[in-house]
Amino acid sequence: MKMNKLLFYIIILLTFFGCKRIGNHSEGRPIARVYDKYLYSSDLKNAIPSNISLSDSTELARDFIDKWVRKQLLLRKAELNLTEEDKNLEKQIENYKTSLLIFKYEQNHIKQKLDTIINHREIEEYYNQYPSNFILNNNIVKALFLQIPRSSPQIYNVRRWYKSDSDESLKKLESYAFQYATEYEYFNDDWIDFTEIEKRLPVKIDNPDRYLRYRKYIDLKDSTYYYFLNIKDYKLIGTVAPLSYIEEDIQAIMMTKRKIQLINKLESDIYNDALNRGYFTIF
Repeated sequence: MKMNKLLFYIIILLTFFGCKRIGNHSEGRPIARVYDKYLYSSDLKNAIPSNISLSDSTELARDFIDKWVRKQLLLRKAELNLTEEDKNLEKQIENYKTSLLIFKYEQNHIKQKLDTIINHREIEEYYNQYPSNFILNNNIVKALFLQIPRSSPQIYNVRRWYKSDSDESLKKLESYAFQYATEYEYFNDDWIDFTEIEKRLPVKIDNPDRYLRYRKYIDLKDSTYYYFLNIKDYKLIGTVAPLSYIEEDIQAIMMTKRKIQLINKLESDIYNDALNRGYFTIF
């Protein structure tokens, strides 16, 4: 039975590609039927590329026909079981068309008119005006993190370097990390969620808030690695987020506000112009 179906699909494809070569634009032979609806070989035109192998074409044809049959069966069930009111889609289609046309016009207007430049001063003013909108939901840190195999040499130097703030110590630590570390991250300029650090430590921290308040340097080990963490700075849950941490979020908020203002102005201008010209009347 499977072999007969495979031959059927291959015959369909050969017929289909043969029709393409001779420029036959008719519907071709029927290849599937669901009640009174037929699928023709010409319907495969957009579903099957001409530059693939026969086996791939056969698989695509099988999949296309199967999906078509399932869709028609579902459509038949819907037509039989839905009420006339449910099946009357003209109003819904018209509303969708109206909304889509308005949306496309508004998006084109935004593309042409939107000022996309937001300078740092504007961001800072917005941040200072609405600080309560930027309360942290997680602890964040600026930190240096190092994971080194237990077999690595000169661990005593690492313990000294990772606590130092001098450029010389940092260079030595970076050079050492390049040779021996399995992981080295220096988040001195960027804030990072503290949970990302916690995941890398060999112990579970039960009280992260307290941990951050009273532990600047963390020196841990397990059977395989040493773990070193220097917390350069931190901000706790419930406090206002640093501007640098949420600057991109504020940019997105301000850009959204500009889009809304632009659309509102567009609607008002169109309305007022039509009102002045007598293009509409409200009875």
